[in-house]
Amino acid sequence: MAASSVAASELLQNMNKHISILYPKASYVIRRISTSRQRSDSQPQLRVKSAPQQLVGVVGLEVHAQINSNTKLFSGSSVRFSAPPNSLVSPFDASLPGTLPVLNTRCVEAAVMTALALNCTINRTSLFDRKHYFYADLPAGYQITQQRRPIAVDGFLDYSFLGGKKRNQVIKRTVSIKQIQLEQDSGKSLHDDLRSQTLIDLNRAGVGLMELVMEPDMSCGEEAAAAVGELQRILQTLGTCQGNMSEGQLRVDANVSVHEPGEPLGIRTEVKNINSIRYLAKAIDYEIQRQIAVLQRGGTVQSQTRAFDSKSGETVPMRDKEGLQDYRFMPEPNLPPLIVYEDNASLPTGIDACQVVVVQAIREALPELPAVKRERLVQTYSLLPEHSLTLVNEDGLVEYFEEVLKATKKEPRKVIGWVTKELVGHLKQQDMSVSQSPIAPSALAELLELQETGHISSSAARRVFQEMWRSPGKTALQIIREQDLGLVSDTAQLHNICQEVLDSHPDEVNAIRGGNKKVLNKLMGLVQRETKGRADPVLVRKIIQEKTS
Repeated sequence: MAASSVAASELLQNMNKHISILYPKASYVIRRISTSRQRSDSQPQLRVKSAPQQLVGVVGLEVHAQINSNTKLFSGSSVRFSAPPNSLVSPFDASLPGTLPVLNTRCVEAAVMTALALNCTINRTSLFDRKHYFYADLPAGYQITQQRRPIAVDGFLDYSFLGGKKRNQVIKRTVSIKQIQLEQDSGKSLHDDLRSQTLIDLNRAGVGLMELVMEPDMSCGEEAAAAVGELQRILQTLGTCQGNMSEGQLRVDANVSVHEPGEPLGIRTEVKNINSIRYLAKAIDYEIQRQIAVLQRGGTVQSQTRAFDSKSGETVPMRDKEGLQDYRFMPEPNLPPLIVYEDNASLPTGIDACQVVVVQAIREALPELPAVKRERLVQTYSLLPEHSLTLVNEDGLVEYFEEVLKATKKEPRKVIGWVTKELVGHLKQQDMSVSQSPIAPSALAELLELQETGHISSSAARRVFQEMWRSPGKTALQIIREQDLGLVSDTAQLHNICQEVLDSHPDEVNAIRGGNKKVLNKLMGLVQRETKGRADPVLVRKIIQEKTS
């Protein structure tokens, strides 16, 4: 027995040595081998404890899109931003006794069109429900929504954004759309801190909304911002929502949690009513880091509704998160089931197609969506995917680009740099939209045509562009003549300038003659400085090569 015990001990030591070589950083536990007869056939067992995985964020979104309609969802009241308080309120909006809802067909058509663009399944029959909660700006004490059977389910949204170290790599993602439902908006509470009172404006009460519920398929603020940006472009293209976030036409609630990959999702918090894509990314990223810090301290994430403070860049608690039972959902007794029809052949006898919602008619009216437009730009003009992404992401930029192409013979791949770098760069510096650009497409086309035909160099063209931006009334040709920016046409003069530059830089000349051709670019830059960018770079290169050969 003693000999076997010694052998077992030696075996244990040898195994530990081997494990320390194979797994130098792993923590491990070895079960000692029993020397009793009952366990003589047992094998040593190795249990390697894996290091804890890094916590990652999980993000789902609820997007409330105000339907682009002249009237509200269940009343004939007008919809208009910045109208005088309580000037657009019907008896039904104020929840006066005896008033009944009348469904707005335009809102149903907008929801169906949006659902088709987001690859959803349209429920031919959907239902309305009452969602009870008590806010001062919700006079009925409940909201009419679609909890049990929404108008559309099971869709998806493909979106892209620029990533990578240089932010020039197109990264593609997909987020699932759980459902799209029609519902009413609430009124607005205006807090007067000076007088310690709250005033109620019911102009917004009853305005039609589409609530789009995105599954928790995102992991950070950048992905969520890209998804909402793509959704915004789709809605604006369809015309179903104007998508102006500063006016509250597109509001986002972000559901955020953290967990270890492969483990169940953590407790989530909801960051409410974010009205900026930039703030959405910041709020989500802050909330992910806040929850990670709480868990790393040994704390517990509370199920809360939070708000984003744009000044501090932090989320702050508002209240505990409500559960479904708190809303006491019940069927809306004053609205029958909402029925939509697939095509005219499915209409009941005697029903006019103009009086109902027909899915096929809406499908045929779908415009070119942003993803299709990006692919068309790549195929038609041989652009890089990142260039098409930039064009489509800026409202009106595709149209600007194509107008320039119509008026110039310059290749699309040469024009795209001017549009996405020079034009967009100047617009962003001054926080302007494409429609506010002081340089019209025709004016930019004229400048590019002058460069293409050899009247000015590329550096001079950029100087002309900057002057056109500062002086919108001047044409490119006027600026070239006023500032004498045309290419130097006197070849003898250009030879003399090149010779002067070479004579004053003998070390560089010797380096070129010694085989260092990169130095040639430096000499070319010096010649361009002497000519104020007016020298033809091809001719300058040829002259310097001849003189240094």
